[in-house]
Amino acid sequence: MHETELHDLSDDADYAASQQQGPASISRSDSGRRSAASIPDGAEVVYSKDNVAIHPTQYASERISGRLRLIKQGSSIFLTWIPYKASPSSTEFSGHSTISDRDRNLYTIRAVPFTDIRSIRRHTPTLGWQYIIIVLSSGLAFPPLYFYNGGVREFLTTLKQHVFLVRSADDANVFLVNDFQDPLQRSLSSLELPRAVSVANSPLASISASHVPSNENSETTIGDSYNRSPSPQYNGRSRQKVHDPARDLSIQVLEKFSLVTRFARETTSQLFRESYSDSFSASERKNQHQYLPNNTHDIGPNNAEKVPEEPSVNSVAPDPLEFDKLSLVWGKPRQPPLGSGEWATFLDSEGRIMDSKGLKKRIFYGGVEHGLRDEVWKFLLEYHAYDSTYAEREYLTTIKKLEYETIKHQWQSISAAQAKRYTKFRERKGLIEKDVVRTDRSESFYDGDDNPNVMLLRDILLTYSFYNFDLGYCQGMSDLLSPILFVMRDESESFWCFVALMERLGPNFNRDQNGMHSQLFALSKLVELLDGPLHNYFKQHDCLNYFFCFRWVLIQFKREFEYDQTMRLWEVLWTHYLSEHLHLYVCIAILKRYRQKIMGEEMDFDTLLKFINELSGHIDLDAAIRDAEALCICAGENGEASIPPGTPPSLPVETGSFYYQQDDE
Repeated sequence: MHETELHDLSDDADYAASQQQGPASISRSDSGRRSAASIPDGAEVVYSKDNVAIHPTQYASERISGRLRLIKQGSSIFLTWIPYKASPSSTEFSGHSTISDRDRNLYTIRAVPFTDIRSIRRHTPTLGWQYIIIVLSSGLAFPPLYFYNGGVREFLTTLKQHVFLVRSADDANVFLVNDFQDPLQRSLSSLELPRAVSVANSPLASISASHVPSNENSETTIGDSYNRSPSPQYNGRSRQKVHDPARDLSIQVLEKFSLVTRFARETTSQLFRESYSDSFSASERKNQHQYLPNNTHDIGPNNAEKVPEEPSVNSVAPDPLEFDKLSLVWGKPRQPPLGSGEWATFLDSEGRIMDSKGLKKRIFYGGVEHGLRDEVWKFLLEYHAYDSTYAEREYLTTIKKLEYETIKHQWQSISAAQAKRYTKFRERKGLIEKDVVRTDRSESFYDGDDNPNVMLLRDILLTYSFYNFDLGYCQGMSDLLSPILFVMRDESESFWCFVALMERLGPNFNRDQNGMHSQLFALSKLVELLDGPLHNYFKQHDCLNYFFCFRWVLIQFKREFEYDQTMRLWEVLWTHYLSEHLHLYVCIAILKRYRQKIMGEEMDFDTLLKFINELSGHIDLDAAIRDAEALCICAGENGEASIPPGTPPSLPVETGSFYYQQDDE
């Protein structure tokens, strides 16, 4: 154990309050006495809380309640969350919940050691229940855990008695686990794992296997969930970063991403080691895809590479979806882009869009002619309401232009003397100025020295950093703004469309990276649902963190396609026609297109990362969209249930957004 003085909690109001109330306040008393029937010999339950729930969907009636526990064995502490079994008599199932036991097992958290946990974020919304988000050392995060009966403070107080827990210097609501280094300015903690080496090096006591029967509360059996191997030992050696000299990666965060090596991968969490598919028979897994047409396997040739069928652990198992053939059945061909004549048919005499759903569907399958984008994008980004009139939009444009100029004047009026004493402004201004001169300079619109459009990029981004001062500016934002300015050709309208886009994608750039973590978590669950063999391959090769898809998700495939193709893809994604998370299905579509090569060549993480980066400019966009559509249809409700509510780019909710960046206390 660490020195006593390392556990100085004098700055923690929660801890101080609990000490004043005495040990009885700690919710270990809920059901904290260890039961020999529920945990192995030698283990002790130090905290237990009932009615801790997750929300697989956006419907309150479909929450999954369970029991959260902290279990200690020897010097190690473990976290478990076990959902209750469905019971017709329980309150949770008195409504119209359609959640099956299989779906419940999907979210079970089985004996995760705190050496695998990076941080815990506490959320205390003005309205609603407190919840926590647990971020793993790999960078992935569990779905939010809601404390319907309270108890977040007691949970943290108990935890502090067993692990080293400190508040983040960046955010008072973030508690860093086993962090002995200065945590300041580590927005991508998942990619800076060497700081956690000293903790990971300590051996983890193995917890013996034990079968756990259900209790009176119909708690789900955890079986051998305590079969955990010791934490891997690290030698601390760094490896050469993967670098593609043919590609100018101007985003520094992506350069950090390239540094992820086997050393970082070995700290990948236990989250996926007990996948829900292990709990079901082969026949149940086969039934997952029963909604596919029976003739799927009989249509069209399969041109994917053939892999020798050898009895080895790396053999390529049959693809249950027969993906290349599936696209011929489900994926609809692309249509010509929406033109001005057809666009006029969607408008009434006063300019209102009469059939917004029909318009979104039309754009989903065909896109928009470039000359119309400056008008149509404002609706897709919801800068203009679909039921607004010509006059209302003209008035809004005037008002928003004045508002933009007011915000812009705030930073323009900062004198040189003020700037010397304004560190945050100098840092953001310098970062923006470095980024804009490296953004899309191959495009004629931004080409050349002293290009005024580059200066407009700078001005808009600086203004946004004052509009959203909490988020400010992060590398990658210039890539998202560039096509918008190219289309709008107007500073104010580009700014407000960018604001609307960042309402969806802003969580991608939060300091705690929860927006990215939640998307990568959802991506892993969707691959597990739609392509079991590929999921198992990634599992065997320590690729379940999906960091190789980081760039795709962060800036919405901006660097994977030509400029015009990127705009076509974005307007398809913005329709939210089939799903607001279609970009995740695009990721899976691309991975499945190259799955035979990935598995056949037995790519490890470093090789896979290099391969994915080199796909830039070589992906068939139309095929990717068709295949993503097919996958989305096949996944259906199971796919939506695999995506935690609030996962970007869903539209934010004022009081209930999971990944909205809160102010520090």
